[in-house]
Amino acid sequence: MSTNFRVAVIGSGYWGRNLVRNFYELGALAAVCDRNLESLQEINKLYPDVAITTSMEQLLADEKIAAVAIATPAEMHYQMVCKALAAGKDVFVEKPLCSTADYREDLVQRAQAAKAILMVGHLLWYHPAVLKIKEMIDTGFLGRLQYIYSHRLNLGKIRREENILWSFAPHDISVILGLASELPSSVTAGGGNYLNPHIADVTVSQLAFPSGVRAHIFVSWLHPFKEQRLVVVGDRRMVVFNDTEPEDKLLVYPHSIEWHGVEAVPCKAKAEKIALPKVEPLKEELRHFLDCLASRQEPRTSGEEGLRVLSVLESCQQALMSEKKSQSREKKTARPYFVHPTAVVDDKVKIGVGTKIWHFCHLMDEAKIGSNCVLGQNVVVAPRVCIGSGCKIQNNVSIYAGVELEDDVFCGPSMVFTNVINPRAHISRKNEFRRTLVGKGATIGANATIICGNNIGRYAFVGAGAVVTCDVPDYALVTGNPARLVGWVCACGQRLEFNANGKCSCKACEQSYELQNEEVVVVVD
Repeated sequence: MSTNFRVAVIGSGYWGRNLVRNFYELGALAAVCDRNLESLQEINKLYPDVAITTSMEQLLADEKIAAVAIATPAEMHYQMVCKALAAGKDVFVEKPLCSTADYREDLVQRAQAAKAILMVGHLLWYHPAVLKIKEMIDTGFLGRLQYIYSHRLNLGKIRREENILWSFAPHDISVILGLASELPSSVTAGGGNYLNPHIADVTVSQLAFPSGVRAHIFVSWLHPFKEQRLVVVGDRRMVVFNDTEPEDKLLVYPHSIEWHGVEAVPCKAKAEKIALPKVEPLKEELRHFLDCLASRQEPRTSGEEGLRVLSVLESCQQALMSEKKSQSREKKTARPYFVHPTAVVDDKVKIGVGTKIWHFCHLMDEAKIGSNCVLGQNVVVAPRVCIGSGCKIQNNVSIYAGVELEDDVFCGPSMVFTNVINPRAHISRKNEFRRTLVGKGATIGANATIICGNNIGRYAFVGAGAVVTCDVPDYALVTGNPARLVGWVCACGQRLEFNANGKCSCKACEQSYELQNEEVVVVVD
């Protein structure tokens, strides 16, 4: 394996730190990116020779970095993977590939077009026990495969951004699909919401495969003790993988069934211990990623494998939602988002968890709204428009085709987007729509107008009534008609006052910035 490839880790939270540690030990860690300065400072103490930054854009612009490993919440995966691929980087992304299956094929196609490595962190495929079980099935050691079940149970870590199915089950689905070597023909699921009415804490999913193999997956974060157990049943032998066992993780049971007339009689035999190499699966996974960077071979858990897992996850989620609807007619509106009865939602609209759609809104075909958004009264979203998570769109705003909002965008009351530069009622110019991208965290004031084809930078602030006729830089404050640059603002919204050396610190949140060539750059201490 070559360690000449330099990898940056994006996200240094609970699991991201494990990636940081292993890439560092493999001699491949170049940088760590996180918006949490406290987390970055802790990384800096542990690995003082590794670069740290809060700017993903700065990291992606570094030509010395060959690849990125993304360990952020699932709802951020799509945009981050897209940006990394566009910057010419190979990508390792933690499970799941993305939070919405609608985006999954797009990511794989982007990676193929860029001739980039796209690998998904389905960790169990790098555990020697799972690889041994796969060998037992492929060589016929277990006989004809009949049944698989998986238990992944614990007390915590309890999440609010995703349910237990999406948090725990991707690993098990990945393993089961690989062992069965086929996709299920039918999926059923049930579960319970005990801590939060909109988030499942316990689920049981059943998969039926065309070959006759069946599987079930039991996941819970409300269990008195940790259990990670995989049981694979063949007609000659059975094998148990217990990942919580410190030593004997893999046991083979040469049980058999004998028929006495029409009666099936089990014949039990003593369990046989299977010796396994003592390796850290995560290190083996990341070593495999580095090998793929060198050889350009397709990863064992490639983007395509991630697609298959996502498709089954979504089928489980749909089955889970259908099961809950059937429990009570009164609960059939208990969706993970809110839509006011006067709002109109067309076909194939995707709405994220926690989003609220208020009076007289109209969401048209195939629009995509992220999680935890608020759409006020009389908001119109055109077909196929994408709106990120955490956006707040006030009353009487129309988001036309060609407009895209990244996360945490604020659109003030009655502000206006346009999408054609020279509209005529009697001439159709739908093929002339111009794209407008509103960057993460940007604010557009009440009654402002954004002329199409002009982008609004990250955390920029467009004053009330302004008319934007050119691109607005990141962190810029613009006002007037036409809108002109009158200052700079912090990500928290406070006005920035730069000194003669082009430096300042926000008086509200103390974030430091530098003004370089009329561009604001975040400073990491």
